[in-house]
Amino acid sequence: MHESPSVAIFGHKQNTKNYETALERMNIPHFTTTAPEDADRATHLLLPGGGDITPAFFGQADHGSLHVDTVLDILQLKALSRFVAGCKPVLGICKGLQIINVHFGGDLYQDIITANNHKWIGRDQFHHVYHSSLGRQDFFYELYDKGTKVNSAHHQAVNHLGNDLISVCRAGDSVIEGLKHRTLPILAVQWHPERLPDGDGDSLFSYFFSLR
Repeated sequence: MHESPSVAIFGHKQNTKNYETALERMNIPHFTTTAPEDADRATHLLLPGGGDITPAFFGQADHGSLHVDTVLDILQLKALSRFVAGCKPVLGICKGLQIINVHFGGDLYQDIITANNHKWIGRDQFHHVYHSSLGRQDFFYELYDKGTKVNSAHHQAVNHLGNDLISVCRAGDSVIEGLKHRTLPILAVQWHPERLPDGDGDSLFSYFFSLR
């Protein structure tokens, strides 16, 4: 039995400062690790942004993936598997969303046609995302109603959704920007709430941390 809720940020510490800063600002207990067994100490798992996923993990040859870290991919997928087995809350951000989709059997566009509207250009780009679920009982609708403005720094995106995953929001070019699991406390966004201006991403972190 865990004494108190905490978040395991699963990534290399030199790349997770923005996530740590956001959770510190909100007084959310957390620690950073790349060991699945260590992550088990937490009640919540945060899969952060990063490079692209090794294409072989979703059955493709490499044709456009960048900054691949196969060892980290394996460790993140292992940690996710353990949290799925324990029905524990998971939040995926950018690459984290893609890791979740791949874990559940989905695949990715390795370089989307509209990448120029989404990719990092020395800074985030910004665009609107719109609620895309037929229901009204998902985290996106609860937090943002029918739409919101987000930041963007990616050139890959979900192609086929994984098993039991639901798209809850899309960009104007139909790129999936948020998803949730049908029954498990798992959600993900393609944008970066940890670095949205004026703390606009805080509501998402609060929602995630409230999940049990």
